Amino acid sequence: METEKVTAGRDKLGVFAPKFAELNDDVLFGEVWSREDKLPARDRCIVTVTALMASGILDSSLEFHLTNAKNHGVTAEEIAEILTHAAFYVGWPKAWAAFHMAKEIWKDVYPMH
Repeated sequence: METEKVTAGRDKLGVFAPKFAELNDDVLFGEVWSREDKLPARDRCIVTVTALMASGILDSSLEFHLTNAKNHGVTAEEIAEILTHAAFYVGWPKAWAAFHMAKEIWKDVYPMH
């Protein structure tokens, strides 16, 4: 699956922080994420979700990357296993927060209460 061009930096911070926006869009998402010959985007998604969860980044960034993981073929069963495994290393409350988001993102697969 090809990674689509990210413009979030410019869209949200372009006028206020143009250099940061450029680095976000062109370097992080433009160059690093495009190095699929080194590490497939699907694997990058898994690493990123785990790193954000470990860092306690449990906001729209994690939501974006969980969605990106789903869009790159990570299944509901796989994300549940990834988050369960990571919980023992990064903390149970972080896992609960990540599961709350993941459950919403994969609700089309497992409609849950």
